[in-house]
Amino acid sequence: MCTEDVRNFLDGLEPRARAIVGILRDVARETVPDAAETLLWGSLSYHMPDVGGRVKGAVCQITAKRGEVRLEFIHGVRLRDPERLLRGDRLSKRYVPIRSVEEARRHEIAELVLEASAIELSPRA
Repeated sequence: MCTEDVRNFLDGLEPRARAIVGILRDVARETVPDAAETLLWGSLSYHMPDVGGRVKGAVCQITAKRGEVRLEFIHGVRLRDPERLLRGDRLSKRYVPIRSVEEARRHEIAELVLEASAIELSPRA
């Protein structure tokens, strides 16, 4: 289901970014069908409502800014990353730059999304 806010977000993207974001949306929704999709901080955000809100229950975010599409993980530092796709040096957040539809379709992308959906934070996290 696509809310008006999400539709407006998608409509505002240039065609290349829209195509990449569309594939990443499919990956997120197919990999974690119970995740809620919302617009947060100018990005598409996926979280597990049964786990918590959009931070504690965070799965991933799809960000498209300044000609770049990123798949971001608020708790990315906790993810295994055997292919070394994750970038970033923040305390917890990591991201994968996605440059093409083909990159968005890599099975490693879905694996990161699935792993992120299973992160269990301690009550103090």
